[in-house]
Amino acid sequence: MKTKDLYFGTMKFVWLKLALGAALTLGAIILFALFALIGSLFGQGGAAVGFILWLISSVALYRFAMSYVGYLIKAGHVAVIAEAISSGAIPENQFEWGKNAVKSRFAMSNVYFVIDRLVSGAVRQLQNGVENIASLFDAIPGISSVAAFVKLFIGVALGYIDECCLGYCFLQKDEGAFKSSCDGVVIYFQNAKHLLKNALKVSAVVMLTTLVALVIPAALFLLLFKAIGWSPLAAIILAVFVAAFVRSAFIDSYIMIDMMKHYMDVVPETEISFDLYGKLCRLSGKFKKLFEKAKAETPEPVVEV
Repeated sequence: MKTKDLYFGTMKFVWLKLALGAALTLGAIILFALFALIGSLFGQGGAAVGFILWLISSVALYRFAMSYVGYLIKAGHVAVIAEAISSGAIPENQFEWGKNAVKSRFAMSNVYFVIDRLVSGAVRQLQNGVENIASLFDAIPGISSVAAFVKLFIGVALGYIDECCLGYCFLQKDEGAFKSSCDGVVIYFQNAKHLLKNALKVSAVVMLTTLVALVIPAALFLLLFKAIGWSPLAAIILAVFVAAFVRSAFIDSYIMIDMMKHYMDVVPETEISFDLYGKLCRLSGKFKKLFEKAKAETPEPVVEV
């Protein structure tokens, strides 16, 4: 299946992500109105305190929702995509199928959270190491803009490893979840040259679409807040929230599917290099922890979805 077929075939998850973002944005607006009203009762100082409390509570709400509800939506989406790529057919009743796939593979949602955090943490540490190498070129006159693009390129290239690895994990039903996730990271880096080529195209898309996703809501919120006399700074902050949700729902979903598709295409042809385990353990403490859990893991039979 092509990327666009997978994307439009799983649009239910895209709309669900957007609905979550819309609900959080509405919640942030309601909180702003509430804190603005309370703050106005105490004069200018109260308004400033109210703004700070609104910002803290909105960020806390966003992080809580995305760290739990958002993670579970992503997990279901990844499971459905992995199955569609593997079998060539998108499962029916996608939400139910995705939920059952997560349950059967990880038994409990907290196991999924632990694995996802370990994979994401390992990727960030490995990404920082690669970016530090790119930073060496910053001192060369006239090359800072090139170095900035290289860092963005690296960020996009490595930013979807966790989804690729979790997709691989869903397909390896006869192996433990920690081991298959660990193998998934190794497979990604073993095929880095091929996957980085695809990421070059994706980097340009990320820059353009993120800019558009930020400018449009910023203009709309500024006009609305100016009309009702609310803070323009709050309008900008809300615009950033909206841009993040739009990117998560539409842009990140498409890029995730595209990266997973290219990743899954090379999996059958890859013989895992066991030398990479040691190298990645030395580069990342998180990967070392994931690897240790994989070694200690006792695989259990997985119930088919």
